[in-house]
Amino acid sequence: MQYNTIERAGIKVSSLSFGCMSLKSDTPQNDALIGKAIDAGITLFDTADLYEKGENEKLLGKAIKGRHKDIAILTKVGNRWRSDGSGWDWCPQKQYILSAADESLKRLQTDYIDIYLLHGGTTEDPSDDVIEAFERLKELGKIRSYGISSIRPNVIRKYVADYNIAAIMTQYSLLDRRPEEETLKLMHKNNVAVLARGTVAGGLLAGKPAYDYLDMDTEQISSIINKLNTTLTGRVLTEKAYRYVMDNPAITTAVAGIRTEKQLEQALAAAEAAPLTVQERGILQDVWAGNKYVQHR
Repeated sequence: MQYNTIERAGIKVSSLSFGCMSLKSDTPQNDALIGKAIDAGITLFDTADLYEKGENEKLLGKAIKGRHKDIAILTKVGNRWRSDGSGWDWCPQKQYILSAADESLKRLQTDYIDIYLLHGGTTEDPSDDVIEAFERLKELGKIRSYGISSIRPNVIRKYVADYNIAAIMTQYSLLDRRPEEETLKLMHKNNVAVLARGTVAGGLLAGKPAYDYLDMDTEQISSIINKLNTTLTGRVLTEKAYRYVMDNPAITTAVAGIRTEKQLEQALAAAEAAPLTVQERGILQDVWAGNKYVQHR
């Protein structure tokens, strides 16, 4: 396993991270699966207070109890569940963030969060208040670092330019190459760690049947995947997908959504595979023209 450092936080993380969103709280195998990931060298685990109304944080806290010193916890804030459970509202308010952090700490059964991200955002948000909340949480020792989770170029530019954020989580894969136009270069140039989610594009790059994805219909997706399958014949599709993201110099870690032992094994195999050569990367890029952001530019 390769390890990289989130420079602005001094946190060393594995190049492959474990995304917990797909785990369900009523699944008895969660502890064993997360334990196996830690034993294999994965050191970053991603969750959010939004997932399953906080139960996802609880299952992670239970699984890593007594092992926090060996790993880093990433959780996210900003989406507040309504009291009747009918849905959630966007709430990037200072007092809410401060109180939500305390609730996350309880669910995670820990006294600090390694990486705390704003779970979304727009250019109209009270961003100064958001950062004030994060800085206060750092002062109190409740979080070690902070950043945002966003795919919006205008939001990413604002936070990179105006604040000393440590990390940004953004979607990036062989089927979503939008960040290659600008945002990956921007974050890399400014020494902001990039935590890439959606590496296998909702399972499309891991054997899931084709379906409409982003602005592409099922037929287009099927065509691209067929071409990807026939290139670099010495590598399986999941390996190509993970290595394409992990081998980009701007990427600090690829956050793999993992629910089963098979998915964990596939991700680990890719993490241990040889990096893509410049030629191999070019071959994968030539499969299709790529895409660009249309909104929030």
